[in-house]
Amino acid sequence: MKILLIEDEANVVSFLRRGLTEAGHEVSVAMDGITAWDMLQESVPDIAIMDIMLPGMNGVELSRKIRHAKIQVPIIMLTALGTSENIVTGLNAGADDYLVKPFKFSELIARIGAIVRRSTQTLGTDGFALQIEDLTVDTRGKLVTRGNEKINLTATEYNVLEYLVRHQGRVLSRNEILDNVWGINFDMNTNVVDVYINYLRRKLEKKGRPRLIHTVVGMGYVVRNEETS
Repeated sequence: MKILLIEDEANVVSFLRRGLTEAGHEVSVAMDGITAWDMLQESVPDIAIMDIMLPGMNGVELSRKIRHAKIQVPIIMLTALGTSENIVTGLNAGADDYLVKPFKFSELIARIGAIVRRSTQTLGTDGFALQIEDLTVDTRGKLVTRGNEKINLTATEYNVLEYLVRHQGRVLSRNEILDNVWGINFDMNTNVVDVYINYLRRKLEKKGRPRLIHTVVGMGYVVRNEETS
């Protein structure tokens, strides 16, 4: 895999680049946020691993800029600030996962593997298309259409939508969605799920189309057609 490592601590860069290269990955390095942004516009890697505390443009600002530009790259955020507030800030900015420093290299490899698995999951022998009303989720091509219109989603938006549509008709709690999309299996008092639901609604409900993602107050979210809501 092509990995862009965005980190300003030389010893961390040396350690991670060596380990990732030995694991078979192709690693490019940017030591500040502005350089990373320039590199991302020229070539999009398979994964970006970035520290939050960066000179020029910090990781949160860079992540938001990436998502605003609709650059489709999974982001693993590195932070020395392990509070729930800091983690939530990173996730809300568009990060797909996070690691708190110091961390074991094996944990980073596991997080990379989890992102790869999430991005390559398919339905198996029954086909690759999930359908509800005029919404189609092609799990093999990672494509989403509503009617005849292609809906452009970020990797995390896609993962949230696929999980909801796979379980259409079932009310899913915020913690279930956090666990299955982000791998967070405890309550962080985060609104990141609500943020991504709002992202999806804005993209899926353009032109007055009926709502498919419904809020069940005090319980979570459910995908179902308007007639059964």
